[in-house]
Amino acid sequence: MQPTPRLDPDKLQHLVDDIVDEVQPLLEQGEVAAYIPELARVNPRQFGIAICTVDGAIITGGAATTPFSIQSISKVFALTLAMHLEGEPLWQRIGREPSGTPFNSLVQLEHENGIPRNPFINAGALVVTDVLLSHGASARQLLLDFVRERSGNSELSYNERVAQSEAECGHRNRALAHFLKSFGNLQHDADSVLDAYFYHCALEMSCTELARCALFLANAGLDPYDQARVTTANQTKYINSLLLTCGTYDAVGDFAYRVGLPGKSGVGGGIVAIMPGHFSICAWAPGLNRNGNSLAATAALDLLTTRTGISIF
Repeated sequence: MQPTPRLDPDKLQHLVDDIVDEVQPLLEQGEVAAYIPELARVNPRQFGIAICTVDGAIITGGAATTPFSIQSISKVFALTLAMHLEGEPLWQRIGREPSGTPFNSLVQLEHENGIPRNPFINAGALVVTDVLLSHGASARQLLLDFVRERSGNSELSYNERVAQSEAECGHRNRALAHFLKSFGNLQHDADSVLDAYFYHCALEMSCTELARCALFLANAGLDPYDQARVTTANQTKYINSLLLTCGTYDAVGDFAYRVGLPGKSGVGGGIVAIMPGHFSICAWAPGLNRNGNSLAATAALDLLTTRTGISIF
């Protein structure tokens, strides 16, 4: 296999500008995550994209600096913390396989005796949150400190209205937490785990901040900005492999086929993707397809990798 060529930032900027124009018709399609009342109020006709390269370039387009609810993308950073704090024993409580079922499935969790298929479905993320509670007084603060440091923005915070909205309508997540507790796979009170989890999902970040925050995954675990060792090279490999196989709900095959990068989506409309050795990228548009992934953001990432010829394959 030939090595992937470095992308010229100016050419990449021109491509990003073209992509912003081309995805505009898609902003009329898709549906916002109306089952969370605060997300139902988001203007769907927004699109942003940001790329951070390991060489220090930042390429942006559209509403790249507009904060949005990152929702399940927070699971990537929670998992990173849990792997650092817990190590290999983490995988005694969570699997590493694609689910093939909706991200909030109760049936699969009961069938598999309270062991979630992977850390990116809701049940898996609840177990990860439980792990964080075991290593700090506040799982909320652990995650917030992490993203503030990695993004370079010390002002990042949770949206209280979104967190409250999540708590008021999160009946299935409550059922998942009590299922996990009944199988002995939560060490803490279910309500404490749920509270931290709802806040994690309510974290607000922009495309630029998310791409910057995930850049360590494109650089073997080393943040190229401050040279901080965030994860080991092996941990980085593990996280990226899970992003590829489990990161976009039960549409991972289609996403890998079209985009060809490890990625994590959230029902707030964001998708973060990684090209190891080169860049991290975040695209955002609130309108979702039937799998819960942003329709326009997926199309934008597809256009980027198709036109540059860059992917992991």
